[in-house]
Amino acid sequence: MIITRRKALMLGAGAAATTLAAPAVWAQAKKPQIGIVVKIGGIPWFNAMEVGIKKAAPQFNADAWMIGPTQADAAQQVSAIEDLIARKVDVIGIVPNDAAALEPVCKRARAAGIKVLTHESPDQKENDWDFELTTIKAYGEKHMDLLAQQMGEKGKYIVYVGSLTVPLHNKWADAAIAYQKEKYPHMEMLGDRFGVAESLDDSYKTALDQLRAHPDLTGILTFGSQGPIGASKALDDRGKAKTVALVGGFSPGQGEKYVKAGIIRGGFIWNPMTAGEIFVQVATLLAAGKPLTDNMELTEVGPVRINQEKRLIQAQKLEALDKENIDRLVALGL
Repeated sequence: MIITRRKALMLGAGAAATTLAAPAVWAQAKKPQIGIVVKIGGIPWFNAMEVGIKKAAPQFNADAWMIGPTQADAAQQVSAIEDLIARKVDVIGIVPNDAAALEPVCKRARAAGIKVLTHESPDQKENDWDFELTTIKAYGEKHMDLLAQQMGEKGKYIVYVGSLTVPLHNKWADAAIAYQKEKYPHMEMLGDRFGVAESLDDSYKTALDQLRAHPDLTGILTFGSQGPIGASKALDDRGKAKTVALVGGFSPGQGEKYVKAGIIRGGFIWNPMTAGEIFVQVATLLAAGKPLTDNMELTEVGPVRINQEKRLIQAQKLEALDKENIDRLVALGL
């Protein structure tokens, strides 16, 4: 099942009510229809993104809504995108679970005259543009520096990603692992990366399994918002929080208690609310046929770089997930 029709209609009705209060010139304009398909519905990260989408819709005079599959599954995303094509929306936004699996349906959307805007998928094919709020290299290396610091630059660690087909998570992992081999030669990655970090239960079970299999494990690096939460529960249950350094990005409200308890040593995120707002802002520009230009200003992040060849909108805006910053992020509703 996918959260689609009813939620979309409700959001559309809310946006229509906003239009009634707007100046007549706006009321007469056709509002672009923007459907945004995320990896999975109901988890804090994408709940926050939906808040940003709802906030930006009236600001940019758009009818925009989020579609959240019940599982992090490419097939459910394909189904949601096909539904949006049938509805003849103006722009489809996507946070892909599997970039390659979405290529055919994205191609069909573009053939139907619909713009396709992706996020967390910088090498996506059959899209019009992708936007990112950090570079792959900076994000991977920043997390590895923190993990190395917490591990004393030595010892064995494992790596989580959301799944083995999530493009950006795997690129971050690639960057972090390559950087570790170059800068921290006394650290060692155990086995292959685990594609579990979009599931709290799978992240928890994998951490327990790895703690049993490797008593000398001293680090966990996770890319995917549920990874640190599930791994935290495992470390807490097994009394390993002081001996195993856990680093990764997560939704602040979900991980606050683990940071304050010292179980999660830290990590970095961009603001998913901001990502939701940017989805709407850029989508309205695409729907209007307006060009994207280098150093253009986007909401909350300021000037961005535009790579026309790669169809990439690149910003750089990270937040530290540490004891000093966590309360501020939670107060923002994250």
